[in-house]
Amino acid sequence: MARRKTASRERIIAKLPVENNLVKSAGRVLEILEYFDDLQRHSSVMEIADALGFPQSSTSALLRSLVSTGYLNYDARNRTYITSSRVALLGSWVNSPFFAEGAIISMMKELNEQTHDTVVLGMRNGQHIQYIHVIQATSPARLHMTLGTVRPIAASGSGYAVLATLRDAEITRIVMRANAEAEEGTPLLKAREVMDQIAEVRRKGYAFTCDMVTPGGGMIAAPLPKMAGQPQMVLGIGGISEVMRQREEFLASALIKQIEQRFGPQAPYLEAKMEAVTDPLPLAIMRARMQAAL
Repeated sequence: MARRKTASRERIIAKLPVENNLVKSAGRVLEILEYFDDLQRHSSVMEIADALGFPQSSTSALLRSLVSTGYLNYDARNRTYITSSRVALLGSWVNSPFFAEGAIISMMKELNEQTHDTVVLGMRNGQHIQYIHVIQATSPARLHMTLGTVRPIAASGSGYAVLATLRDAEITRIVMRANAEAEEGTPLLKAREVMDQIAEVRRKGYAFTCDMVTPGGGMIAAPLPKMAGQPQMVLGIGGISEVMRQREEFLASALIKQIEQRFGPQAPYLEAKMEAVTDPLPLAIMRARMQAAL
């Protein structure tokens, strides 16, 4: 887990491994846009290059290109950059019931105001969960979770919330793959222990982990209804482990209530439980409930 120190706070950062065939400039452009989404203010070339670990010369060239194409605005007086309105319009046509109409974003804002903790929206990305939107905590004791941060799907709270929506056989395959791709010296996951954790998540309706990925950090997470053609998404609340242990019941209740108010009962776990159902009547009832919730 990489931690990048700034003048005012500590940022928790964990990026996906970069493939050899990734066009470097394309990846850096996206990191710059994510950086501004996380920072939410003007920033200079030197500040951006230092934060992202890019050479200053190539950073300057990329920023000028983004200005010329209308994705960044440049303040000549202060020599700083900031994203333009054009960026806000990107993707506004995708999944409009979830994003353009504000269901998920307003839910995250309400959770943030209610709990004062960091609220994250994660999406499955292969063997990881990646944070695609983050609202930072306002409480004095907090961890800064950076947009784009990833968590292992088989060894994290947000990952458990996604695994609980899958069939047991698929979970086992994911665990086996995680072990096969683990770096030398990394403790291997035990499928039985992971399945025990998933059973607990399904029973409670949410995942709760502390000190699992980030020492001193905790996460409460639950899945959102699955959208056709899109990876599974998960909504989570993150904070200091010690504090979250004391507030687990309150935080979990707030999270589940927000999801059910907008999307109905938690349908994702029903699908995972269907493989154990042999009576066609309860199976039909479960499917009907899922369709109504979605």
